[in-house]
Amino acid sequence: MSDVAVIPYRRELAADFRRPNLEWIERLFGVEATDLKVLDDPGRAIIEPGGMIFFARDGGLVMGTAAMIRVEVDRCELAKMAVATTHQRLGIGGLLGKACMAWAAANGIRSVFLETNSRLDNAIRLYQRLGFRHAPFPHPSDYARADVYMEARIGQGRS
Repeated sequence: MSDVAVIPYRRELAADFRRPNLEWIERLFGVEATDLKVLDDPGRAIIEPGGMIFFARDGGLVMGTAAMIRVEVDRCELAKMAVATTHQRLGIGGLLGKACMAWAAANGIRSVFLETNSRLDNAIRLYQRLGFRHAPFPHPSDYARADVYMEARIGQGRS
């Protein structure tokens, strides 16, 4: 773990954003059109509107990724967090989550939300450690698999 670096998006890493996300979504649920919109063109869907993607790398190997999708000037969605199955339970998700939350704080984001599935116990525990709390869905989800909605206020309630 000491050689793991979290780095921001670079165009040449777009495939490294798509691959691990498709792997876990296909394995556990099924890929939806909303997934493909983001995964097929992360530059247009995430970066151009003012969001960010982070990658956890050890040398040249990308082990995980996470995105902050800007939905309002001061609000983002934490999305598409994926860690390779070979590198799970090593703290990589935590590193990515902390990088996302630090980016949000540095970029004037006041709240971050996420949508997930109740089957993903380990992910939900990670989100709670990052300061997310369960809340009711404010609108219907774009994802059929989403049955959990969580929010975090930047600068409040994070441990």
